[in-house]
Amino acid sequence: MSPYAEYYKGEVVPALVRRFSYKNVMQVPKLEKICVNIGVGGAIQNQKLLENAVSEVTTITGQKATITRAKKSIAAFKLREGMAIGCRVTLRGDRMYEFFNRFVNIALPRIRDFRGVSSKSFDGHGNYSLGLEEQVIFPEIEYDKISEVRGMDISIVTSAKTDEEAREFLQLMGMPFRQA
Repeated sequence: MSPYAEYYKGEVVPALVRRFSYKNVMQVPKLEKICVNIGVGGAIQNQKLLENAVSEVTTITGQKATITRAKKSIAAFKLREGMAIGCRVTLRGDRMYEFFNRFVNIALPRIRDFRGVSSKSFDGHGNYSLGLEEQVIFPEIEYDKISEVRGMDISIVTSAKTDEEAREFLQLMGMPFRQA
């Protein structure tokens, strides 16, 4: 078990039980999965861009990325159904906790002029999504070796029923929310 998972069980669970007065420990919100997604629009003309994105996501997450394909054809973008246009990774278990720890404690503070993440990005069911503008905030990526700066979407799926529970849970886990 990763140290961050132990921190969750030892520190976060008791704090959430006190705050929301759960009757059962199984009601306490937990991380279910983290999804990392990169869309590579230029992959239509240059397949090498997609290969670079896959290798970068694999380096960042420690898990091999799967290629996502277009669901519909869009003539204006010269896109046909089934063309490779991005990549994604779904993290669970220890890898998920390790990634969350590195993301919150190492990567987010490396963003220029960082004042915290928005607390408005919850979906109403306790899940949190945010977009990053550049992958170089992760220490695993060497700035000299990247072909281009590309952004990514990160979705944190929790078992929380409400956004309030999820926000409190993520805050206790170390997510730096912007003060309103």
